[in-house]
Amino acid sequence: MKWKTLSSEYLFHDRWFKVRKEVCETPQGKIVYPYYVYDFPAWVGALPVTEDGKFVLIRQYRHALGEVCTEIPGGCADDTDKSLQDAIARELLEETGYAFREYRYLGKISPNPSTNSNWFHMFLATGGRKVQDPTPDGNEEIETLLVTEKELLDMIQNLQIIQAMHLSCIFYGLKALGKIDFRTS
Repeated sequence: MKWKTLSSEYLFHDRWFKVRKEVCETPQGKIVYPYYVYDFPAWVGALPVTEDGKFVLIRQYRHALGEVCTEIPGGCADDTDKSLQDAIARELLEETGYAFREYRYLGKISPNPSTNSNWFHMFLATGGRKVQDPTPDGNEEIETLLVTEKELLDMIQNLQIIQAMHLSCIFYGLKALGKIDFRTS
C-alpha cells in the first residue's frame, strides 16, 4: 500500500514549518500529483500533575481559530534539547514555571497523517512544584490554571478543551494514573 516518491521539492522552508510538493506513484501505478507534505519538528506535550494532585493547564490565544484555548503545556522539540523528555521539561518550565520530579513517556500520535510528517510525543509529568515565574516565548501570552480532577473532567465533558492532540494526551495520562480505563467490559 506504500507509495513511491518520484520527486519532491520544497515550496516553503522556515524554522518551524516547511512545505513539500511531491509526485508519488501508488502500487497500482497511479500518479498522484501534486501531493503536499507539511514538515514540522517533533511536538511534545504533557499532562502535568502537581505534588498535591492538581493538574496544570494553560490558556492562550490561538490566532488560526481566533480563540483563547485551554490546553496542556507543550511545544516543539528544539535542536538544543538532548531528548524529548528534556524538551517537555523545558516547555513545562517556560510555560508554567513548574518543575516535575518524574516524567513518564505515554507514546506518540500523529497530528494529521494525511499531511503532517511529524509526531506528537505525550508525557505524564508528576510531582510538580512551582520554582519560577513562567518565561514564555515572545509571541506567547499564557495564563496558568491549576484544576482538580473533577474540574478537568468537567472541562472535557463541556468541550472546553478542544485541541485533539491535547485531549489524547490527557486521556492517556489519566489512564496511566489509573483514573480511567479504556476497556469496554
